[in-house]
Amino acid sequence: MKRKYLSTLTASGVILLSSAFLGTNVLAAEEQEWGIAAMYRTASIPYDTSGGDQTVSSFVPMLFFKNDYVFIDGTEMGAYLYQTDDDKWSLNAISRTRFIDIPASEQNAIEGDTADFGAQIRYQWNEQWTFETEIMSDSEYNFHGNLHAKTKYDIGDWEFTPTATLRYKSADFNSAYYAAAGESIGAGVDLNVGVEARYHVISNLYLLGSTSVTRLDDNAYDSSIVEDRYQGELYLGFGFFNDKEKAPKPKLSNAPYLRVAHGWATPSNIGDIMKFNTEKDEYNNQLTSLFYGHPLTDELFGLPLDLYLTPGIAHHWRSDVQSSSTEYIVAIKAYYTFNWPAQWRFGVAEGMSYIDSITYIEGTEMDRKGYTASHLLNYLDFSFDVNVGDLIGKNDLNNLWLGYSLHHRSAIFEKASQFGRIKGGSNYNTVYFQYEF
Repeated sequence: MKRKYLSTLTASGVILLSSAFLGTNVLAAEEQEWGIAAMYRTASIPYDTSGGDQTVSSFVPMLFFKNDYVFIDGTEMGAYLYQTDDDKWSLNAISRTRFIDIPASEQNAIEGDTADFGAQIRYQWNEQWTFETEIMSDSEYNFHGNLHAKTKYDIGDWEFTPTATLRYKSADFNSAYYAAAGESIGAGVDLNVGVEARYHVISNLYLLGSTSVTRLDDNAYDSSIVEDRYQGELYLGFGFFNDKEKAPKPKLSNAPYLRVAHGWATPSNIGDIMKFNTEKDEYNNQLTSLFYGHPLTDELFGLPLDLYLTPGIAHHWRSDVQSSSTEYIVAIKAYYTFNWPAQWRFGVAEGMSYIDSITYIEGTEMDRKGYTASHLLNYLDFSFDVNVGDLIGKNDLNNLWLGYSLHHRSAIFEKASQFGRIKGGSNYNTVYFQYEF
């Protein structure tokens, strides 16, 4: 019987965070709560695959950040809409990635995984226990609700977080994700229990892992396409976070910034671009972007590296072969500064990007390779700039930088189901001015 899987939701969390972050305190100077991680996820497939794959894996880059306004926590992000004075209660807008675990060969056809959006009430009972209740929806307004409890144990270099979640799934939700095409099943409640672990290796380096198991409800399990009642999930990886052995710095040396850039599309790949062998896009497609840089820390492993959370927005201009579109980005960027004889900087950013309409440069590559293009992709930014004040001998311009950056979207060589299980993307050579304030 033909399976039915829902197409991916737009990256509502990227849009939510990029918008909500505009309300943060741009003059914040304290060291922030941050992290960036590379995780490998493996999950069992609960569906009947007729003797095919029983598990599916995905590479999952993760960002972490938290302040008084917004939060990013791996596969979820959101904004605090209301908090009590004692911070025990909060009402949050939230978006969370939800993996659709089917054989890897079928994931591009459904355009990857999905992201749910909704509202969350969080209660911080004490330093260890947190309780949350949520009402969530996918892009087709199939609703589900969660009751979530977790507790945290800090034992030396180890941190353990056991979790338990009861999820109520509406009949529409259950039918969309656990029934065959044309089949309708009833609502149900499933249970997920698991544990997350983090081990502090040295300085900013941590090893990460988590595992969980989900028990499906009777209606989902009795569906004609579901084979297993229990589904397992495992994450393993590493990350860079605040050094738990050091108190947060009360004042950072790096300042917030705004960056305005304009760029031109190229069909060349990163390797060719780095070799200065760039091919011009015959239709001259262009973008203009604006990024805000929020200081996180000014050192990594004791080295002078400036780290920023950098949400941004890019406008892709209309051309003969494409309509205009908007791209939303959130990333963590690191800068290394050196003197020669003026101040120069190398920068690299890792994050995610959502675009509301696939551009010509991406669409033609995906068509050529036989993929369904993905609106949500991994984001990379490589930059090189010079301090304008140092360069021309004007101290009044020491807060201004002029540079080049490579604006890159891609999907990690078919290794990431959340990015559509594709290979390729797009590149734009951009020039920019960056002002620190």
